[in-house]
Amino acid sequence: MRRVSDRFAEAAAACSELDELGGLLAEAAAELGFHFFALLDHDSLRERSSALMRIDNYPGAWVRELVECGDVVDDPVHAACRRSNGGFAWHSLPSLIALGTRHRRILARSRDFGIGTGFTVPANVPGEPAASCSFAMRPGHDLPPMQLRCAELVGAHALTAARRLRPLPRPGMRPRLSRREIECLRLVAQGKTDWEISVILGISPETVHQYVKRARAAYDVVSRTQLIVLALRDCWISFSDAIPASGKRPS
Repeated sequence: MRRVSDRFAEAAAACSELDELGGLLAEAAAELGFHFFALLDHDSLRERSSALMRIDNYPGAWVRELVECGDVVDDPVHAACRRSNGGFAWHSLPSLIALGTRHRRILARSRDFGIGTGFTVPANVPGEPAASCSFAMRPGHDLPPMQLRCAELVGAHALTAARRLRPLPRPGMRPRLSRREIECLRLVAQGKTDWEISVILGISPETVHQYVKRARAAYDVVSRTQLIVLALRDCWISFSDAIPASGKRPS
């Protein structure tokens, strides 16, 4: 019998709507032995936008609590996504980020709502919203160790299909920014000065200034604040880019 990941890849490449992709993902997750799945742009839990994707079967009450209590910005799994290019099991979170009190509380509350351990495949594509595909178990159930490699492939294929299907800004509808300009914008969004950015990127402060100046000119704006707002709107950077990985709030 063909592997789940092979069958999913073929079907995902042929689907024409996100709802159809969600159905395929639900079937694949169940076949691999998982109880829950979530394919989403991380910012979709903070704002409503037709350009942001969210497909999941998580308990609705849990998602509402995350959003209403503002815990979404401290989601430890999303924070760990910024630290990994490959799939990771949630029990490895302490090796990816420093787990604070708020992180631990969110993990504990997720168990209260019926979500135990899980496995996540991150997607960090420059200029696009931070996204991930997660698979999770109910409390008391272990991850299926023999299926994690297959789950990683399914997650990667799901993210690729979602990028094709979701309505991101089309080329030509936003100014074109270079890789270096985007890198500078991410750091500007974090409140870094030209000198701090120069140290991080290994270039001169004047070069940083020129990259930011060119980006402002591309958008025809005069302030960095306007530039960051428009870069967020056009998905050159995401809200998670502007949040330092060390955390935003005291534990």
